[in-house]
Formats: sequence, structure tokens, C-alpha cells
Amino acid sequence: MTRLNLLLLVGLLVSSIYLVRVSYESRRLFAALDKAQSEERALEHDSERLKTELRSQATPLRVERTARDRLAMRSATPAVTQYVELPAAAPPAASGATR
Repeated sequence: MTRLNLLLLVGLLVSSIYLVRVSYESRRLFAALDKAQSEERALEHDSERLKTELRSQATPLRVERTARDRLAMRSATPAVTQYVELPAAAPPAASGATR
């Protein structure tokens, strides 16, 4: 009877230590999950902010103003337009090569 009691006591101690360890691991994993979700929300917020900023930067008026100011571009007018004509096409040479 004493051996059975001792065996049950050892089993109880082992199971209680295992329960504490599992509880600790569960709390640690929950904290890591909460931290990851918090980082995800922060990244979502940053992503939305950057998308909004990109949309505001890509407006046609802003692009035109940047082209004029930084790149010194100007609108194309007939006075600054040069037309290039291709020379008359020569007849293809008769060669023995096939395509």
C-alpha cells in the first residue's frame, strides 16, 4: 500500500509540474501572439498612410509642377517640335536565305 501511495504521489508531482510548465508556455505564446497582432496593426496603419501619401504625390498637377521645377521640362509646342521622316524604303534584296 505504501508503494502505491508513493507511486501516486510521484505521479501527482510530475503531472503538477507538467501543468505549471504548460500553463507558463501558454501564457508566453499568448503574449507573443498579442505582440505580433499589435505589430500587424501598426504595419497596417503605416501601409495605409504610405498609400495615401503615394496617391497625393501622384496627382497630375503635382507631377506637372515637379517636371517643370526640378526637371526644367516644358510643354511641347509646334515651335520646338522636330519631325523626323524615314528615308524611302529600299526594296528588299533577293537573297537565298529563308526566314
